[in-house]
Amino acid sequence: MAIKAAFFDIDGTLVSFQTHRIPDSTVKAIEQAKERGVRIFISTGRPAAIITNIDAIRHLIDGYITFNGARTFIGDEDITLMPIPEQEVRAMIADASRRNYAVVVCGKEDIGIHNHTSIFDEVFVRGLGVNNIDIHKPIEPLLRRPVLQLTPFFSVDDEKLILPSMPHCIAARWNPHFTDITVRGADKGNALRRLTEHIGISPEECIAFGDGGNDMSILHAAGIGVAMGNANEEVKAAADYVTTSVDEDGICNAFIHFGIIP
Repeated sequence: MAIKAAFFDIDGTLVSFQTHRIPDSTVKAIEQAKERGVRIFISTGRPAAIITNIDAIRHLIDGYITFNGARTFIGDEDITLMPIPEQEVRAMIADASRRNYAVVVCGKEDIGIHNHTSIFDEVFVRGLGVNNIDIHKPIEPLLRRPVLQLTPFFSVDDEKLILPSMPHCIAARWNPHFTDITVRGADKGNALRRLTEHIGISPEECIAFGDGGNDMSILHAAGIGVAMGNANEEVKAAADYVTTSVDEDGICNAFIHFGIIP
């Protein structure tokens, strides 16, 4: 079956953790795929407001899965928009205050941080290049509007302590220092199914690329799920194919392997 759409995680898949840019081979491969009629979609845990590192291919993108699937959109049209129940948002904020960890609070357009700590600067600002979040912005106005994602900076053990107080939520971890929490049902795999239904193709006509735990659902949902060579073993086991790393032309090599580009 011919591939009609390709879905790309950003950090560690499109963008190198080493260089913080998209490799030239990836840009050229995506340009070639687009020329051959393949639609190009982003599939990320990032909110749209902090997708700041894909300018090399931004003009090629047909739509976005963001917040790990809580918001999916094409142009100005939202295909999924799935907020976390307010009482569960406030449960996490109260827990963060008690146990002293930072939480990034993400609305559809606005982002703030509760209980800012140095780990946020280390991981988000220096590690991921996210430098456009105002750490001084009050979060109470955000809490009174729909919150699509919470990103607490804590361990897996901490995660297990709070999730029973958030029964309508799921966690997807792609970094050892934090996890992304969304409402149950908001994951990249479900977002792919909704988006493909919207544009009139099947999931089997899609290829999806990822490297983190939050990519596993979309690797299962797509007709072809590709794990990057730099992914962990659990992600590789969830994939149909393991390509080389982001820094070793992984996307280009997979496109060639599956005949998407010559």
